[in-house]
Amino acid sequence: MPKKNTHPEAPPGDTPVNRLQRFQTHTLRDPYPVNALGPGESWRMFSIMSEFVRAFTAMSEAGPCVSMFGSARTQPEDPAYKMAERTAYLLAKSGFGVVSGGGGGIMEAANKGAADAGGLSIGLNIELPHEQEPNPYSNMKMNFHYFFIRKVVFVKYSQAYVILPGGFGTMDELFEALTLIQTRRIRSFPAYLMGSEYWGGLIDWMRKNMREKKYISSDDLDNFLVLDDPEEVVKNIRRTLVL
Repeated sequence: MPKKNTHPEAPPGDTPVNRLQRFQTHTLRDPYPVNALGPGESWRMFSIMSEFVRAFTAMSEAGPCVSMFGSARTQPEDPAYKMAERTAYLLAKSGFGVVSGGGGGIMEAANKGAADAGGLSIGLNIELPHEQEPNPYSNMKMNFHYFFIRKVVFVKYSQAYVILPGGFGTMDELFEALTLIQTRRIRSFPAYLMGSEYWGGLIDWMRKNMREKKYISSDDLDNFLVLDDPEEVVKNIRRTLVL
């Protein structure tokens, strides 16, 4: 049977450039900061609702996107930085918007690659006490106060995850996605771990400990793929999203 394209239908004449022009009309300045809402936890709900509405409104025009994760501490001379930049460039050239956490390191590389390709380069920045200065390569920026809202946006508007070497935050995004897929709270979507040398020890540990002790099944280890080549990652994403 012929394969069916599952990408969201785009209106006639819609291009990444046109979407970018619409994106630039969105602002996510919060007119109701939490501290201004007054006493009582119940008032916090209005701030939460406002952040969801603003983010969903802005992202609704993004079209198909791929989210990329990795360490904020990665330097431009690191091979992982160059890998992320090249992967994002190819994704943008293929018509995908590229979504990152909006900060430095791998996030900066992802946004830079997408911007250099003339595509949508989206930064979902979070207010943190350190390590989270917005990078200059996002042509669509959103600032979040709540971590969990930012996480929802990553999952809701991603066609795939590309995860490069990183620390606790990167592991958090990886295992959260795998948990949501395993428990069928979201549809299964491709997750690619880039950097076999970095991820190899963790994968071996998961096989030896988690699978052998039957804490996970063998099928759970099929929910991600470890690759090193940006071209191969993009080719797999394009193929996986066509059923």
